[in-house]
Formats: sequence, structure tokens, C-alpha cells
Amino acid sequence: MGLALELKEGTKKSHSAAENTKFVAAFLRGVVDEESYRKLIKDFYFVYSALEEEFTRLNDDPILMCVNFPELWRINFLKEDLRYYYGPNWNTIIRPSEACIRYVERIHEVADSNEPYLLVGHHYTRYLGDLSGGQILKNIAEKAMDLPKDVGLAFYEFDDIADKKAFKNKYREALDTITTDSSVINAIVTEANYAFR
Repeated sequence: MGLALELKEGTKKSHSAAENTKFVAAFLRGVVDEESYRKLIKDFYFVYSALEEEFTRLNDDPILMCVNFPELWRINFLKEDLRYYYGPNWNTIIRPSEACIRYVERIHEVADSNEPYLLVGHHYTRYLGDLSGGQILKNIAEKAMDLPKDVGLAFYEFDDIADKKAFKNKYREALDTITTDSSVINAIVTEANYAFR
């Protein structure tokens, strides 16, 4: 199996566990309150800032380059949402949760290690998830929070990806070019499971 399939199969339990957390299960049932969503978006801002910072810093890494698609980047969209939920001074108001701090520390720790390729596990978990299930979550959030049209959900917009299914196939193909080394594949899958937790 290539890395793409190994990641899919190797994270099934973690993916299922994440879907069954109290917050996500309620979200999927259409029970989404604006305060909880604001907190989610706030923490996402710190997570994606860390990811995009490290992928920029390590942009000459041959493994990371394989999945570093700028059209996936979320920071500008998150800033737009944060302005909506927290106002124009959002960046002076928001603080990361404890869980978010641990997640961001792990991203930086991996990036500074001898195995920065482990960031692929985080990249896969976040961006491919946003592109896939994120679209369902967008529709649920829009209805549940009764938002005005085209505000508060920019995070789920992928304006530069016309065909999401084709792009996901391209992303999976890119994953499969990374390595055939089973120890590296296993390490990336382990890190992806860490990201789910």
C-alpha cells in the first residue's frame, strides 16, 4: 500500500473516535452554538498558523514540498471568520486553549526535529479533512447558527480548487510519491493519529 491508503486505513479508528467526541457528534447532529464555533475557529487559527509557518520555513524539504499546495492554506480565510466572530480587534482578543497549545507545540517540535516529514501526518489530517468532511460541516453550521449569507464560514471555502474530488486524488497521488519506506510511512501514520487525538 502507498502512503495515502496507509494513512486512510491507519487513522480509521482515530477518525471515528474524533467523530464521536461530544462536540463533533453534536455538530454532526446540527447542534452548533456560535460560542462553541467561535472557540473552534479561534483554535484553528493557531493550529493553521503553526502549520503554514513551518511549511513556509521548510519549503525546500523534498518530502514536505510534495503536499505543500498553497490553494489549501486556511489562514486568510480564518482571519476573515475571526473578524466576523470577534470584531476588528480579534487578534488582540483571542488566546489558544490548553489543547491547542499542546497541538501547536507538537507541530513546532516535529518541524524542529530530525523528522520534519512527520508534518505530513498533520497536513493530511487537517487539510484533507477540511476539503472532505469540512464541506458537510459548513452546511450544518450555516443552518444551525442561522448565519447571514456568505459570512462566518470562510474557513470552508476553497476558491482555488474548482474540482474537489480531482484535487483530493491529486493530493493522494502526491502522498504516494513521498516514500515507500515502511518505517517512514508508519511514523507518518502514527503522527496523523496524534493529530486526530
